[in-house]
Formats: sequence, structure tokens, C-alpha cells
Amino acid sequence: MLNGKQYCRRCISFKGEEVEHKPSYPKKAPIHLEYELSPEQKELSNKLVENYKKGIDSLVYAVCGSGKTEIVMKVISYCISKGKKIGFSIPRRDVVFELGERLKKVFSDNRVTTVVGGHHNKLIGDIICLTTHQLYRYNNYFDLLIIDEVDAFPFKNNKVLGEYFKKSCKGNYIVLTATLSKTEIEKYKNKNYSILRLYTRFHGKPIPVPKIYKLNRVSLFIKLITCIETYIKNGKQVLIFVPTIEICEKLYAFLSIFIKNGSYIHSKRPKRNETITIFKNGKYKYLVTTAVLERGVTFRNVQVIIYMANHSIYDKDSLIQIAGRVGRKADSPYGDVIYLATEVTKDMELSISEIEEANMHLNYE
Repeated sequence: MLNGKQYCRRCISFKGEEVEHKPSYPKKAPIHLEYELSPEQKELSNKLVENYKKGIDSLVYAVCGSGKTEIVMKVISYCISKGKKIGFSIPRRDVVFELGERLKKVFSDNRVTTVVGGHHNKLIGDIICLTTHQLYRYNNYFDLLIIDEVDAFPFKNNKVLGEYFKKSCKGNYIVLTATLSKTEIEKYKNKNYSILRLYTRFHGKPIPVPKIYKLNRVSLFIKLITCIETYIKNGKQVLIFVPTIEICEKLYAFLSIFIKNGSYIHSKRPKRNETITIFKNGKYKYLVTTAVLERGVTFRNVQVIIYMANHSIYDKDSLIQIAGRVGRKADSPYGDVIYLATEVTKDMELSISEIEEANMHLNYE
């Protein structure tokens, strides 16, 4: 009991203002993009609008770097023009902020509101970009609800967040993912869903296939230093992914002795957005990071090294997502992904085979 009301113990932590239902009105929503969508993106974009008009939910299964956000822009514009309420939800807080900034540029004539824990003074807008935790504020609210990264923590396998997602949507929703398993995809086939697939990146180039280096711990560290130094010498920046915060801090402490102009970030380090910006501007040559940069971020001409890739935290999907950080820009579509490990795991092998399978769908000239 809380304030005379019964609450589920798992839901009691969700406390705060719920949004009052007020009518929305049709508005113009021009899309301001500095580039053309690929033919595949345009085809899926049109299909999403058709599905919405027919009242059909959609699952978009698209490879990392294919431009999932760009694919949903047309249906967002259509819904705003019809006076519909739109939500765009992502599990991770940092990615929500980045997405919000992107949408503000694309829909500069409209109001984009970002809602995360500790940042919810404004709760309404033409487009509401929010974490999955904040969906409890919007009961039976959204005419169109888009959710990206359904396989990401903390949304994955979280029954409470899953229920809030369902309850907040009174219309139709679009699920975006790059790494749903075949078993999960089969579940969607049994519902009123349209499954749309996109195997090609927007620039038409293949996803970089990871290379495995199996070494003992000492050789692993030496190989890491050698790789970083080589990339920096060739004018390329490097992301070094590590499995835990403790390893992140210790590894950077060692690396900084041998290689300057680097930094590190993890979920508990303050001002990490500033660190990311400095890295994007080229001042830092390498960045040691935990899974906080696994999804939703794009860097130009970056190379990726996964240190201790055999760690239990790295399943197939997380490895694929990390590999997908490479080659996301049209002017730098290639790059290296390196697995440094003391043993080769099944997930490492599966991630490589799935990337190779996706690349097989490309139409090479």
C-alpha cells in the first residue's frame, strides 16, 4: 500500500507526474535532411507509412548503420500532419539525448521534447523522445510509439518496462532492432505485424568483419598497444571496449603511460558527454569505454578493439552492436574490428557468422 493505494512491488519505484491528455492539432512537419535516402531506405519508409494508415504494427530488422532513424522520419512527419501524438523510446539515457538532438535538426519546425530521469520539466511536444523508464508517465497516450534497441539493457526481458510500453500506446507502434534473434523474430510472425528487413547500410558497403587474436594476457596487452599505436600513426582514432568499469579504469591507467592523448568513459564517470565530444573533435586519439558506447553513437573513421572479447558480458548481439560502430559514415565506410581474447567463445564465432551472412545480401557491382 502507498497513500492508500495498492501497488505492485516492481512498479512502486515509478513515481512522478503523469501527462494530462490534451488534444493535438495537425501541423506541418517538413523533414530537413542534408542527404538523400537510399532506394532501400525510401522503400521501407513508404511501407511504414502504409502500415500505419492500415493500423498495422511494424518490426524493422535492419543491420547496424543502415539508418533506422532515417527510415521512420516520414511516418513521424505524416503523424504530426494528422495531429497525432508521437513517442520515440530508447532504453539508454545517453542515446536518448543524442537522438533528441538529431530529431531537433531534422524536424526544426516542430517541438522535440527529451524526457529522461532527472530531466522531465517538459513532458509534451510534437515528438517526445524518452527512455523506456519514462513511459509510465504516458498512459494510453501515443498514437505512434517507436521503440529502438528492444534487445538492450534495461528493457530486454524486463516485464515491467514491457507492460509500460504496451500501456502507453493507444495506436500503433514500430519496433526497431539490429540484433533480434531468429527465435524472437518468429514471435512477431504470430501477431498483427509487418516484418521489414534491411540488410544494407545506407552507403551500400559491407559491415566490417571482426578479426580474432587469441593470445595470453601479457601478449594481449602488447598487441593492444601495438594496434593503438599503428592506428594513431595512420591518423585513425580508436575505441577500446572493455567489459567492466574496473577494467576500464585500470587499463586506461596502464595505456596512458605508453600512449598519450587518450581518455576513458563509463556509466559512473561524470561529464562523459563532454569526453565524447572531445573525442569526436579529434583531440583524443583513443577512448577506453564500457558498453555505454555500444549503441546509438556514430564516429567518423573510427576503429574498434574489444579487449577481453571472451568475457561473459559479451554475447553475440553486443559484439555485433560494437562492431557496428565502424564504417558508419559515407566518407569512411571501412575500418577494422578486432577481438582480443584469451580464448574464442561461441558468441564471438556467431557474431562473425551473422555479420558475414548480412553482407551476403549486398548487391556488389
